[in-house]
Amino acid sequence: MSDVVRCHDLHFSYPDGRKALRGITLDISAGGKVGLIGPNGAGKSTFLLHLNGLLTGAGDLEVCGLAVEKRNLTRLRQRVGLVFQNPDDQLFLSTVAEDVAFGLIHAALGESEVKDRVDHALNAVGLPGFGTRATHTLSLGEKKRVSLATVLSMDCELLALDEPTSGLDPRGRGEVLRMLRSIPATQLVATHDLELVAALCERCIVMDEGRVVAQGATGEILSDVDLLRRHGLLFSVLAGPLCEGHS
Repeated sequence: MSDVVRCHDLHFSYPDGRKALRGITLDISAGGKVGLIGPNGAGKSTFLLHLNGLLTGAGDLEVCGLAVEKRNLTRLRQRVGLVFQNPDDQLFLSTVAEDVAFGLIHAALGESEVKDRVDHALNAVGLPGFGTRATHTLSLGEKKRVSLATVLSMDCELLALDEPTSGLDPRGRGEVLRMLRSIPATQLVATHDLELVAALCERCIVMDEGRVVAQGATGEILSDVDLLRRHGLLFSVLAGPLCEGHS
């Protein structure tokens, strides 16, 4: 199985000097669903922003067969769908259909294909007929689903999702889980929602202080109480039900 992400010794510091990534090395295979977990400030979101070149650090990073560098950014952003934690950072046009169609129009697709893709993406996230709705009138859960539709419409090879269930009630979290399970694209899910990781992801990567501190099968990672405690991820329920998603 080919790798969609190949990353070796990736470093990145913000302009204020804060080191966010300290030698990240990892690979993600095509078709996999991988959880990226760790405490606040671990560097998870920073790493996701590198996958389509919104941030660029020092090191070797190849995504969807393309080196992450300036000459490849247009093609890269057509292959990598990045879904932000806050949907208001992603949705900026007047209607749902306009937001979902934005990337397609800039990819110079015909009007008929754009409409078909928008309709298909909204159906895939359970929002048929929402195209004419004003984005500011949507609930948080609906906005998160529209944000996902904006990248599904592009038929991306890799979905990079930042906290897709944050702020949602149990019903909303369940809806997101069902949608992500149904999507065949490779997925990297950065989240604190360990129940989502247990139910969705066959593999798990743990980050802390800008480093990868562990990676492996989800069941093994979520069963390692000492590891989870050391990196601020231990919940009292972890020793039981959470670890049953992948045996």
